[in-house]
Amino acid sequence: MDNGIWEIRGWEMHFVHSKVMCWVALDRAAQIAALLHEDDYAGRWRKESKMIQDDVFIHGWKEDIQSFSQTYENNDLDSSLLLMESYGFISADDERYRKTVKAIQKNLMYKGLLFRYKHSDDFGLPSSAFTICTFWLVRALFVIGEKKEALSLFRRLITYSNHLQLFSEDLNFETKDQLGNFPQAYSHLALINTALLFGEEKELSRFIRP
Repeated sequence: MDNGIWEIRGWEMHFVHSKVMCWVALDRAAQIAALLHEDDYAGRWRKESKMIQDDVFIHGWKEDIQSFSQTYENNDLDSSLLLMESYGFISADDERYRKTVKAIQKNLMYKGLLFRYKHSDDFGLPSSAFTICTFWLVRALFVIGEKKEALSLFRRLITYSNHLQLFSEDLNFETKDQLGNFPQAYSHLALINTALLFGEEKELSRFIRP
């Protein structure tokens, strides 16, 4: 149990994203061990990673909302669930991932931007969009085959940068004003990673405004 990727104070729950990251650590460690011919370590870590993965599939998937949930204990949606595919935890063609992406898009999207989550935390109800999350949605839509929709969202999102084409940590849902830390490295890494989905650099000039 922990406080999750968003470090929600006062909450200690079984966060699905945290479980996925534990799986990532063991999965990558097993791969490294295999490269070093440490077969005993590789086998033990693969076994442990499989146990975590199975546990998430059992307790993190919620039939009543047809989506993975933020924690084992609740049915809330969380944008960090979009990352499950990018880490290799679940394939893009797994129906559970596809349904999770669409559920997040439907429930956390507001005026062209994405909430991290919509429930109250220690600061109250969220009131701004965490910039990186909308880029995560672009990637998720792309990998599940919704490429035109992903490109449309990407084109719209990059118009919310400032006159230097830089992004902050957060954006105002209504005005699209930059909020929070500026410039924010995570936002720009997400921009680069997302842009690469649409082709080689020579092709991207058509998508990015001057």
